[in-house]
Amino acid sequence: SSAGASGSPPGVGSGKASRPGLGTLNRSHLQRLAIAQSRVLIASGVPTVPVKNLTGSSPVNPALAGITGILMSAAGLPVCLTRPPKLVLHPPPVSKSEIQSIPGISHSCRKTTKKQAKKGKTPEEVLKKYLQKVRHPPDEDCTICMERLSAPSGYKGPQPAIKPDLVGKLVKCSHVFHLHCLVAMYNNGNKDGSLQCPTCKTIYGVKTGTQPPGKMEYHIIPHALPGHADCKTIRIIYNIPPGVQGPEHPNPGKSFTARGFPRHCYLPDSEKGRKVLKLLLVAWDRRLIFAIGTSSTTGESDTVIWNEIHHKTEFGSNLTGHGYPDINYLDNVLAELAAQGITEESLAQEKD
Repeated sequence: SSAGASGSPPGVGSGKASRPGLGTLNRSHLQRLAIAQSRVLIASGVPTVPVKNLTGSSPVNPALAGITGILMSAAGLPVCLTRPPKLVLHPPPVSKSEIQSIPGISHSCRKTTKKQAKKGKTPEEVLKKYLQKVRHPPDEDCTICMERLSAPSGYKGPQPAIKPDLVGKLVKCSHVFHLHCLVAMYNNGNKDGSLQCPTCKTIYGVKTGTQPPGKMEYHIIPHALPGHADCKTIRIIYNIPPGVQGPEHPNPGKSFTARGFPRHCYLPDSEKGRKVLKLLLVAWDRRLIFAIGTSSTTGESDTVIWNEIHHKTEFGSNLTGHGYPDINYLDNVLAELAAQGITEESLAQEKD
């Protein structure tokens, strides 16, 4: 061949004869080429960006996204290079005149002070309400001290004024413990007249927390959340100042910090969103939304942290996982509230 005669290896010509140009490739060739190229890149572990096409989107290396785009558009496939999404923490500016109060919910602000735990009842008197005595303990371990229920309590801390071999059964969930261990557990907690079963987390009485004093504001703003285009938005603003820890906190007498306040949180102003807000108000009054502890994000100790009831702090994107759209969020937060003993029945109780 002429190519061989000119000194190049056999089979490699100027490219015109052996490889058709883009213009002469038919559509199915180009589609195969574009798809094969993206597969090679993915297999080689090169970082990729998504390139959308009719069949969904396939990731493509950023440098070659342009080439793939040329191939795909030549093949008649729609090309849309997606940009990295932007973090949208806050809604567009809202003037005071645009803020509305929430129908069915009185006021637009609540403060908490330190609510004193119910005084006057000994731990034994509190627990008696929730327990039945067990004459013949089952042949199993007490899950608090890990000793047999048929043997005396193995609790080694400050000794409660109760016999170490007495055993009791919680009335709702039927879990069995040494009374000695339950009294010790109660004394180590909030001493607020409530008890939570250490095995199944069933709550007896009204559980309250140790949230430091602060303010919760709530109102409607005229913007829709992603995934909730049909309604306005409830904005909650929490503000807790730094202070000194009380006897109920991890290090009484030591100061605590409060980072990132005021904290803005968002709910859709739908029927379910308003229900969540009403329950959050109960959680706030019971001091269960924040606690003092060690931050899981910064590692700082003696600081105000969220307490097991997740909030959405990102208004218009969901890059952190704390934003919208999130179709399961309202159900998830209702379950988290229920785990703290806050349900629709609580709303009826609070009114009494």
